[in-house]
Amino acid sequence: MGLDKYVHTLGNYMKGQYGSKIHKLTIDASFTCPNRDGSLGRGGCTFCNVSSFSREFGSQKSVAEQLAQGKQRRGENKRYMAYFQAYTSTYDEYQVLKRRYQEAVTVSDIIGLCVGTRPDCVPDDVLDLLVEYQQQGMEVWLELGLQSAHDATLKRINRGHGWAEYEDTVRRARARGLKVCTHLIMGLPGEGAEEAFTTLDKVLEVGVDGLKLHPLHVVQNSTMAKQLAAGRLALMQADAYMDIAAEMIRRTPTSVIYHRVSAYAKPPELIAPEWCSDKWLALNGIIERLKRDGGQGSALTN
Repeated sequence: MGLDKYVHTLGNYMKGQYGSKIHKLTIDASFTCPNRDGSLGRGGCTFCNVSSFSREFGSQKSVAEQLAQGKQRRGENKRYMAYFQAYTSTYDEYQVLKRRYQEAVTVSDIIGLCVGTRPDCVPDDVLDLLVEYQQQGMEVWLELGLQSAHDATLKRINRGHGWAEYEDTVRRARARGLKVCTHLIMGLPGEGAEEAFTTLDKVLEVGVDGLKLHPLHVVQNSTMAKQLAAGRLALMQADAYMDIAAEMIRRTPTSVIYHRVSAYAKPPELIAPEWCSDKWLALNGIIERLKRDGGQGSALTN
């Protein structure tokens, strides 16, 4: 893909480490979230699909069954990362977490774990557990949903944590040698280019190994859907997102691995903006800008 010419992508990193493409298999391990179950709050973040909450406690296929299905779809003779993506995948009792992670790593052709979570739900014993898998030779990534480094924004979207929790977790994780990938959303209420660049600067200053960028989009049954319908939410246009994402990449050292530079969703789940339904629109626009202005890290040398 053309992005690899201008960006240090996860795909290229994996090929360099393992000699071939490594596929991610997503897992819903029936975890919940403190911002949903009442321990911290209810209703989740304002961009969350509230109707999906009922799934958290419904019957689920086992981790091994989900991985087997994913492998069937991908085909034979491939290697995979088990991606605990749904909800807060470090939010449970230690023994429950260990059992779920262990079930994943014992499946054949699984070479590592990606564990997605919130910055305020990562105790030391969970970090130590992930380190154990890394010491066994597994590829391990801790994925933290920060979204913004601005506390006012995090409060506005009902995130339930602030910058301080993120900074603390990153320092503890990286002190143990764990790789951290941080998720950032562009176009959150009250934020534009300058807020995005400030967030990037703060994340890089603390230290990070990977980044995921995506534009804010409104989905069904979310608080933001109600805000949009009431005319209280402005959404970022495609060109603005491409400009900001490309400039963030140019301001990022080449040592940082980009796991994603955009994202898309499909109706009927997606309500707006319509351009987020096109998988290639933002990606191609970002590539064009990097080709014109310089690739990852180029803004740091000027």
